Amino acid sequence: MKRKILITKHIEKEGGGLIEDFFREDGWDVAVVELGKGEELPDSIDEYGAVFVMGGPMNVYETSPYPFLEKEERVIRKCLIAEIPLLGICLGAQLLAKTCGARVRKANHKEIGWYRLSLTEEGTEDELFKGLSRTLNVFQWHEDTFEIPHGGTLLVHGRICRNQAFRVGRNAYGLQFHLEVTAAMIEEWLKDEPDKVMGQQILSDGAMGYGEFEAQARKFLSNFKDLIESSLRKRNIMDIFTEDELGKKQESFAG
Repeated sequence: MKRKILITKHIEKEGGGLIEDFFREDGWDVAVVELGKGEELPDSIDEYGAVFVMGGPMNVYETSPYPFLEKEERVIRKCLIAEIPLLGICLGAQLLAKTCGARVRKANHKEIGWYRLSLTEEGTEDELFKGLSRTLNVFQWHEDTFEIPHGGTLLVHGRICRNQAFRVGRNAYGLQFHLEVTAAMIEEWLKDEPDKVMGQQILSDGAMGYGEFEAQARKFLSNFKDLIESSLRKRNIMDIFTEDELGKKQESFAG
């Protein structure tokens, strides 16, 4: 099985960013599906080591104007069933929560800009946050929030919006915040922000803290890569045993 990941993208300016950079630099094949441009999701995700579902301005329930949202939910279900590593960012996290039966709603307050969040006790023990500070410096841009699905585990919480990151099963994670943003992406997003004073403050805060943020994001992605590689090893072993069993049955029929 190849070192290959799938990124689902909803609008032009919310792409893979640091996620795409990290995996390409490490020699992975990266397939990006531009859903907002009418590209179709693959019929099968068996060839991918992981799936990343990115953010976007739409709501998870806007399936009439954005029919690809329902198709993404089907991909998310396949990942959950096959235990293919999945990482949902912002809208992607909300889609994961909805797919698992949890409520997604408007938050009491929007979060835009730089925020400090805290790991829960479970978060400090989770492999994806290994080697990270208990307090995270993150970039936010959202007005919706999600409840934690039944059986899910809250990993990161915030003061304004409590639910910020969760895990479902062993390999599926949702992050409300954006760990993928590059400095250029933040500047692009702020071009359409009407509050120019707030925008300048965000850029100023980012100039001081982006180095810490990027190092934190790359450590998280390194941990996620370890999870993907572990999953690929297990899937390869299962494929070998499946092929062996099939070969034995064919030999038996031939005899």
